[in-house]
Amino acid sequence: MSLAVSLRRALLVLLTGAVFILTVLYWNQNVIKTQAYTESQLRPHAQKDHQFIPIPLEKSWTYKCENDRCVRVGYHKNGQDAKRVSFISCSMTCGDINIWPHPTTKSLISAHTLRFSVEDVQLHLDSPHREVCKQLKLSFDWFLKQLRQIQRLNYAVHTSEMPMAASAASGGSESASRLRQHNTDPDVAETPPVASLFGATFSSHRAGDLESLQVKISVHKSGELDFKLDNDESYQLSSTFENRRIVVHITAHTFFGARHGLSTLQQLIWYDDEERLLRTYASSLINDVPKFRYRGLMLDTSRHFFTVEAIKRTITAMGMAKLNRFHWHITDAQSFPYVSQHYPELAEHGAYSESETYSEQDVREVNEFAKMFGVQVLLEIDAPAHAGNGWDWGPKRGLGELSLCINQQPWSFYCGEPPCGQLNPKNNHTYLILQRLYEEFLKLTGPTDMFHLGGDEVNLDCWAQYFNDTDLRGLWCDFMLQSNARLKLANGNVAPKHVVVWSSALTNTKCLPNSQFVVQVWGGSTWQENYDLLDNGYNIIFSHVDAWYLDCGFGSWRATGEAACSPYRTWQNVYKHRPWERMRLDKKRRKQVLGGEVCLWTEQVDESQLDNRLWPRAAALAERLWSDPNDDHDFDILPPEVFRRISLFRNRLVELGIKAEALFPKYCAQNPGECI
Repeated sequence: MSLAVSLRRALLVLLTGAVFILTVLYWNQNVIKTQAYTESQLRPHAQKDHQFIPIPLEKSWTYKCENDRCVRVGYHKNGQDAKRVSFISCSMTCGDINIWPHPTTKSLISAHTLRFSVEDVQLHLDSPHREVCKQLKLSFDWFLKQLRQIQRLNYAVHTSEMPMAASAASGGSESASRLRQHNTDPDVAETPPVASLFGATFSSHRAGDLESLQVKISVHKSGELDFKLDNDESYQLSSTFENRRIVVHITAHTFFGARHGLSTLQQLIWYDDEERLLRTYASSLINDVPKFRYRGLMLDTSRHFFTVEAIKRTITAMGMAKLNRFHWHITDAQSFPYVSQHYPELAEHGAYSESETYSEQDVREVNEFAKMFGVQVLLEIDAPAHAGNGWDWGPKRGLGELSLCINQQPWSFYCGEPPCGQLNPKNNHTYLILQRLYEEFLKLTGPTDMFHLGGDEVNLDCWAQYFNDTDLRGLWCDFMLQSNARLKLANGNVAPKHVVVWSSALTNTKCLPNSQFVVQVWGGSTWQENYDLLDNGYNIIFSHVDAWYLDCGFGSWRATGEAACSPYRTWQNVYKHRPWERMRLDKKRRKQVLGGEVCLWTEQVDESQLDNRLWPRAAALAERLWSDPNDDHDFDILPPEVFRRISLFRNRLVELGIKAEALFPKYCAQNPGECI
């Protein structure tokens, strides 16, 4: 009897458990489905059917060129539609040539495009100048690295694990494709194949329409590699197609022109996500030369510290946009991050931390990297103002007070922003330290005909507390002239041809000789000083605060005083600004305009924001200074092709890992001209 009762109880427990389990499974079937669905999203390549993905993939659309604009239409892979055309392939073959900055002369490109892979690319160098060949090879290696990034190839992975980049289109062809670099200098060794460059072993498969894309770069006239304001930056690019081979000729008088030609070639190549291959034009012809010699970008690394990698990323984008001067405002009152060989105390007392410093090797590395992109590094230690805690060690070394008013309060009486600090104009040790710093900078960046001395925002009330001089502005003038004399000594007793200073109350006088000093004009574009400086014979670089200051428009960062400039400078603001036209300068005055520079002061910018504060707005300046296209349109109706080209340029930057600011909704990019 007891056994039967036990069996009944056991069966009842089992039945109850089964019912509970079935109930749980029933009520959680939606969760299970959702998990499976989520996994199908995370592992789309493991699923043959993508019907459950809620957001349409890019391949849901194809594009047709109608009236010089790409029109988006739905695409159904299993339907009767023609072969899908990707957005980028349509954009690159519809309407005007898609290069930023636009070439200065009319360009010709073929409507016919061809597919290839980066392994098909070869380099031939034709130059009697050995050092030019070496520098071009370094630049070409980066060109290839960026093409690999665009094509989304990963050479660190074995062939069997690599993405199906192109082998499916090769028809089983197994002929190995190796990168070769040829030059006329027998002492310059050829670069090994792409695979060996990156430590990978794989069998390359022919793919696409080409057996090779040969890039022939010719530089005969000059072996100059030092940056000068009168460097010839012109180039000619032409390409032809025959017998499954494209030959691209880049001809220039200097390395600098050839480097710009390489940047243009990179923009004539794009990745087609339908073919998973690169594409380019079957033929092209471009003659190009910049309108302005100085096309700059200034980055302040003292209010916030920026790593070497972030600076390199900025320079990479500059090279693509053909900007040629990286103005590195490396120190200020807030921090002195440069570790000087002669005076390490400057960083010991002035850097934010030991890890937030730049060694000599860091500066040299940035300079060598920039040269590969045709970009000159101009280092600036602002003086005599903007010199704070980094200089607060003179008395301990028996050198006296090197800087005055350090951390003085109320700061608004003695400087433009906290903390205060202004170099001592009557301490000879101050000038000796500057001379040694200039020597170090010139050694790290190489010979140059241009140097930036700073010289802005001197507060005479600071000095008035210490000196009885009735002519404090004269004291300021003497400081700048003595600094310039020290620069000459630092440069082997040769005065640089162009010494740049910021516009100020001092440059409104005739203290500084116009034969040597160049004034970087930071004030408003309508200020009288713009005309006065030209009338006084100065060469100038425009950096107008109301157009080319990229830190403006983000609100006040302090409770008192003027701490921000408004409004935000859009890329259209930057692009539309043509002060030489608005001022109606005659031919003589126009020659005094060397170019322009966008400035990014970093009170409210750190490394996490760097890319989107600079790009693509800095690129708008690049086109303004390279080709300076005629602009008869009102502000709100820039030509649609300008929107189209800068949008695609922005996308190119993103492909290279530069987090450029979005210009408009993606819908507007997919439907060119509709949102304008």
